[in-house]
Amino acid sequence: MAAWGQRLAGVRGVLLDISGVLFDGAEGSGVPIAGSVEAVARLKRSRLKVRFCTNESQKSLGDLVRLLQQLGFDISEGEVTAPAPATCLILKERGLRPYLLIHDGIRSEFDQIDTSNPNCVVIADAGESFSYQNMNKAFQVLMELENPVLISLGKGRYYKETSGLMLDVGAYVKALEYACGIEAEVVGKPSPEYFKSALQEMGLEAHQAVMIGDDIVGDVGGAQQCGMRALQVRTGKFRKISPEFTASPPLFC
Repeated sequence: MAAWGQRLAGVRGVLLDISGVLFDGAEGSGVPIAGSVEAVARLKRSRLKVRFCTNESQKSLGDLVRLLQQLGFDISEGEVTAPAPATCLILKERGLRPYLLIHDGIRSEFDQIDTSNPNCVVIADAGESFSYQNMNKAFQVLMELENPVLISLGKGRYYKETSGLMLDVGAYVKALEYACGIEAEVVGKPSPEYFKSALQEMGLEAHQAVMIGDDIVGDVGGAQQCGMRALQVRTGKFRKISPEFTASPPLFC
């Protein structure tokens, strides 16, 4: 295998996933992963550009950054690419009025969005709000539209909190896709547009950056599809044996 110096030749920037890479979430808080605070500090002292790229959809961007700062991380809102703000821009640009199937923790991100007479559905990691009633309402909205639009904040299968593995939004998106015969638009990893947005903020081309994450599909696979190099950490949702590995790209290329 090539030496690390050769593998990382030409890298000028690093994109870091947050959940499972920097910290494991807990009810209302979180626990830093060993060495992560120091690793971020070292990266920021280096000549590399650093950006954080997350699919977090249970905390607003402000709440997420404040939590990370409390845990000791050197991070600001302007350094984070997150799906909720990006989704709001899309809704405004396209004149979409969503039925929001989301967690209360990010509802404030959509305060300036018209939700009357919905002509699309926005789904995120809604947690306990993934009730039959709410899922069925989303289904009904989509089925009543001539051209149904389903926008998903990420499409992960699961993630890790301190209490264990947690089912992510992807499973619920698949249910709506199947029931309605449609395909969701993903705002977040592994969408190429999402990675390109983060790279644009860094002022870098894909070949100049490396993505570091714990999700072999969303982080590693998505980055590689975008032309980036990628590394999978052995923290967070990483599993030595996982169904995600059977049709996935190599951990690094």
